[in-house]
Amino acid sequence: MFSFSRENTSSIARWWRNVDKQILFSFIFLFFLGLFFSFSSTSSVVGEKMNKQMYFFFIKHLIFVSASLFLIIVISIQEKNKLIKFLPYLFFISIFLLFLVPIFGVEIKGSKRWMDLPFLPIFQPVELVKPLFIIFIAKIIVSNEKNSIHRRYLYSFLILLIILIFLINQPDLGQTLLLVSAWTIMIFVSGVNMLALSILGLFFFIVVVLLIFLFPEKFSYVFLRLKTFIDPKAGDNFQSQKALDAIKQGGLTGQGMGEGILKEKVPEAHTDYIIAVISEEFGAIFILFIIIIFLFISFRVLNKVYTEINEFIKLALVGLVSLLIIQTFIHIGVNVRLLPTTGMTLPFLSYGGSSLVGSSIIAGIILNFTRKDSSRY
Repeated sequence: MFSFSRENTSSIARWWRNVDKQILFSFIFLFFLGLFFSFSSTSSVVGEKMNKQMYFFFIKHLIFVSASLFLIIVISIQEKNKLIKFLPYLFFISIFLLFLVPIFGVEIKGSKRWMDLPFLPIFQPVELVKPLFIIFIAKIIVSNEKNSIHRRYLYSFLILLIILIFLINQPDLGQTLLLVSAWTIMIFVSGVNMLALSILGLFFFIVVVLLIFLFPEKFSYVFLRLKTFIDPKAGDNFQSQKALDAIKQGGLTGQGMGEGILKEKVPEAHTDYIIAVISEEFGAIFILFIIIIFLFISFRVLNKVYTEINEFIKLALVGLVSLLIIQTFIHIGVNVRLLPTTGMTLPFLSYGGSSLVGSSIIAGIILNFTRKDSSRY
């Protein structure tokens, strides 16, 4: 028992010396900001409307954050060789869970994206798929040198296509756009020939068009949201309009903690519209501060990419940070009505166990790959 304890202590000390503390503290700070805003946005009024105890959502969020922080440490402390060998197996498990969604999934507001199994509470499998997809695609592109680079691009595209079919079936337009964007960035930075990328893009466009014509009922909500986005009078835009009004009401400095009313009018305020809640109570300046934190994390990660010699780690880091930045700006874009409603959460800050677990996996892998000894892999 004593030797086991000493070994663990040595591993933690080594991890602490090598981990990028600026990235680590930035992630932790975002988690605690999310906890603080959860306390503010999940008021007793919301709890009463949903027949829950006071601060029910805050307590659950606290549990999610605690588990997520533990998960970050567990992932980031692992040896890189072991972690990289293990993650592809976990990717196949996540794909299997995504495959089970149409069978055992829970339908909420017309979309079947969540699972509720006896051994697994309500969980959105795509949050597990996203970071593991990045790792698997990076491994395909850089590891199998026996195949031509174009064949490796094709293999990665087929993996993407399989996942997109599952997501479109749910349907989940936001996560579909997120994965396509992250995949495109990874392919682009890997040095793809633009002609090959254009051919894959054309093929993807043809597949999407065929799916729309073959399964029009699955895409009716997409067209309705686009129509409502272009012409707000053409449909129900109550939530997005209230979010925009809340941001305007908050101005630069906000109305003050607990003074916002969006959380009382929009049930999904603590998830899909958390930025609007924050802006209403703390002002646009605080939103700018949050954006700067995400950009700082990206800057630190990309600095590591420039100095990293392992091609797999470089490509994986680019993909992972792309997930964070694209999802962040999609969420903000929806809140300020620059984009149609997608139901996209804000990483680290929005309420929800699935979102926080997915964010913690991304953060843990980033911290693992940006450790000072990463070039020794």
